[in-house]
Amino acid sequence: MNELFLAVDGGNSKTDVVLGDLAGTIHARARGGSFRPQVTGVPAALDALETVVAKVTASAGQAGYIDGLSAFVAGADLPHEEAALQTAFVERGWARRVHVANDTFALLHAGSPNGTGVAVVCGTGINCVGIGPDGAVARFPALGALSGDWGGGQDIGTEMLWHAVRGEDGRGPRTALTAAVASHFGLSTALDVTLAIHTGELADGELRTLAPALFALTDDPVARSVVDRQADEVCALGLAALRRLGLERTPTPVILGGGVLGAADPYLLGRITEGFARESRAELRVVTEPPVAGAALHALGAEAGTVVRERLLEQLRAARMQ
Repeated sequence: MNELFLAVDGGNSKTDVVLGDLAGTIHARARGGSFRPQVTGVPAALDALETVVAKVTASAGQAGYIDGLSAFVAGADLPHEEAALQTAFVERGWARRVHVANDTFALLHAGSPNGTGVAVVCGTGINCVGIGPDGAVARFPALGALSGDWGGGQDIGTEMLWHAVRGEDGRGPRTALTAAVASHFGLSTALDVTLAIHTGELADGELRTLAPALFALTDDPVARSVVDRQADEVCALGLAALRRLGLERTPTPVILGGGVLGAADPYLLGRITEGFARESRAELRVVTEPPVAGAALHALGAEAGTVVRERLLEQLRAARMQ
């Protein structure tokens, strides 16, 4: 029997677990709730994950020992957090070999066959990691505005509302964002959106859903300025990682993913491509595979051939479409 592995994508909204083998066959997969050790504590987060792990091993009839486990999870933003989670995963005894890392590394492994290069993910938030050919790692705290970050879907939506309200009340230039923001939430004015958030009728987290509307408005100068800022932030992160790894003058894969970048808006990607081309030899790739695919590909190992990797990805794509 082929060696078995567990692949885990533990995110703030859901957790995916896959049981597969080194021939690239998926035996079982299951989804659980959020993985938020920074909120629930590490033991509680692992307890919840254990339920999902038990589900995939039981459904596959696997009662024996799993050889490898690759887990890319939220709440591993800082090195000491990652180390604590690594220890906690090992102590559960789910596998002989265990690798735990921040969930952004899953995007890198999903887009780079040998696991080297730079990845920039933009979903609700934004983050960037890089691994050089010599094993050197570049990463960022990714703690939001406190650590200098801007560019996640939540940031974009908040900025859209800011411009929409100012364009409406005369403090800023008139902009198509005003009508777009109000319409998105089924309200009459941008100010109504602000007041709904203020009174709790609308969760401020819903602002992250505005990003797709932005990319339909790039003929509007104000909207375009927000997209331009987004592109600049993606380039700033990716180029900083390349420079820290000494790879800015070496052809290097730069993987773009997450809900915002995965949408592959032509204007945004054009600006990002120009930004990287001016200062690096980056080879940009947009990846839309589910994050658990990166964990599964890492578990397969860099020595897995193209046929095996593609077999695994085809099964994950098919499962996502069902």
